[in-house]
Amino acid sequence: MDHTPLHETKTHGTASFPFTVYRGIIPEYFRSFPLHWHDEFELIYCVQGKVLVTVWGQAYTLCAGSLIVVLPRAVHSIGQCGSALGEYFNIMFHPMLFKGPEDDPCYEKYVLPFLNGEKTLDCCHPSDSPFNQAVTPCILSMLEHRRDSYSTHELLMKSCLFLLLHHMNQNSTAVKYNSLPQLSYGRLKDALYYVQHFYDQEISVKAAARQCGFSESHFMKLFREFTGMSFNAYLVNYRLDLAARQLSETGLKVIDIAENCGFRNHSYFTRAFRQKYGETPLEYRKAAHTSHTQSAPTASSPPA
Repeated sequence: MDHTPLHETKTHGTASFPFTVYRGIIPEYFRSFPLHWHDEFELIYCVQGKVLVTVWGQAYTLCAGSLIVVLPRAVHSIGQCGSALGEYFNIMFHPMLFKGPEDDPCYEKYVLPFLNGEKTLDCCHPSDSPFNQAVTPCILSMLEHRRDSYSTHELLMKSCLFLLLHHMNQNSTAVKYNSLPQLSYGRLKDALYYVQHFYDQEISVKAAARQCGFSESHFMKLFREFTGMSFNAYLVNYRLDLAARQLSETGLKVIDIAENCGFRNHSYFTRAFRQKYGETPLEYRKAAHTSHTQSAPTASSPPA
């Protein structure tokens, strides 16, 4: 099945200008964008309603005017906050956008430390935080001119991004390697890959832990810290996300979709689906088809 890769490699923007802005509406466009990571910086800016974002297993609720900063290669997800509606924008830009000639001292001083894990930055910035207030004019300018960013406003976009990078550095902190278990978290990505490739088969905690080279107990502890949930809960949630997509995008029978996604017990699948989405699989399919009929996806929708 075609589904969202964990390591997203889609080009955002163009090769010469790797920057773009996406508009997202939850649940109109989708209900959740599962755990993934990419090589770009990403800002998630909420304009109305509420949006639930997780970064390295920590959940944040975004309200209007609040902001999330996702550093390159950070594992994160976007989803609906309860039954609330949410509208937001993704601002994505590749680190290479800041790179000048070979041995560029500014790139090495202000960009590489974020990529090498030497610097970090708080993820969540409420609307009244100093960092948010400092960068909001840049963000609003990029949103206002996003449709002209490749034709008449390239210099404005680049100036906003460089000013944004300046404020990110001003608010960054040095990483203490003995207090940030990034190496262990990196190994846990192997478990996510394992689920992605074998979600339709029986998967045990023991087998997943073996993929990462951890004992079961250590694996379960780290995995909960990494994703904010147990491994079994993550596996069920991943399967349900795939089932929801098949329900909205295919005409397969519900029982076949359940089987395709690794659910051998149809009654359990229906209960779990209702618990996650608040409706049965058939009700979800009907609502999804109605929504697609009323509003077709646009070029401004989030990356797939």
